[in-house]
Amino acid sequence: QVQLVESGGGLVQPGGSLRLSCAASESIFSFNAMGWYRQAPGKERELVAVITRLGRTNYGEPVKGRFTISRDNAENTVSLQMNSLKPEDTAVYYCKAFRNEYNYWGQGTPVTVSS
Repeated sequence: QVQLVESGGGLVQPGGSLRLSCAASESIFSFNAMGWYRQAPGKERELVAVITRLGRTNYGEPVKGRFTISRDNAENTVSLQMNSLKPEDTAVYYCKAFRNEYNYWGQGTPVTVSS
């Protein structure tokens, strides 16, 4: 059973930065892609960023230019550097691992952007 464990969430002031990390229980190279999604209260879960096995990235429009996704195949981790945070970035952030036959989700880590 694949396990994904997110960390790094917390409370940050507007304009600040946070770095989220997702640790996988097996080689992330075995997945087609890894991604971050978020879900704010009362809203649907949305794409934040995805990175493929070959390192191609894709970002949701609200975070383009502010967030950066990266992967460390040796450490089996995927990170999300979040800069210039806004109150509307407040949400629970989830890690996702993509495979042809099944996708896996982490438990989520909450991020609150507030003064």
